[in-house]
Amino acid sequence: MTINSQQPAPRRGKVLEALARAERKVFTRPAPKSAKAQMKFLLTRAKGSTKALAERLGVSRRTVERYRAGKLTTPQKRLRAALVEETESEWQPQVRAQARRQAATSRGMMVDVTAYFGFTCTGSSDDGRERTITTAISPTYAKQILELQEAGATEEDLHPIVAKAITESYFTEWGTRAVGLRADFTHVSQIEFRF
Repeated sequence: MTINSQQPAPRRGKVLEALARAERKVFTRPAPKSAKAQMKFLLTRAKGSTKALAERLGVSRRTVERYRAGKLTTPQKRLRAALVEETESEWQPQVRAQARRQAATSRGMMVDVTAYFGFTCTGSSDDGRERTITTAISPTYAKQILELQEAGATEEDLHPIVAKAITESYFTEWGTRAVGLRADFTHVSQIEFRF
């Protein structure tokens, strides 16, 4: 009996996944799709180091070499997911950086979210409930969200700032109503960002 020592790739939360999807939507060319093309691309990003790429993907150096040579073509599920994620995280860095810079300085972002929103404020407010909201996020909050993501923030780290951004733009309309309202969201069913 053999024991599989490979661990499944860690799952990112819904907010982090939504930010990654938003970045993929700004690509001007499709990322490599085949395992061989992905390995070749990632090897160029790793400056040709099969050892560094193997450690990054959680496989052996020989596995990297076999995919690069085309001897292996169909990766197992875990490796396939790691190849897609790593390729897309490295693909078109200038295009992604430009979209992030514009979101953080001038355009902001749009968010579509379905989640349970609970409220605290002075006076009375609606009881918390699940809502579907589409609203703009100001460049100030977009910058904070993107900086946290870049610094390796967890899903729990991002929830308060995203909730604050939604509160300001949707519930308080940039401070023109419901002064003092604070909304928190939990149980995120769906979330999408657009640069």
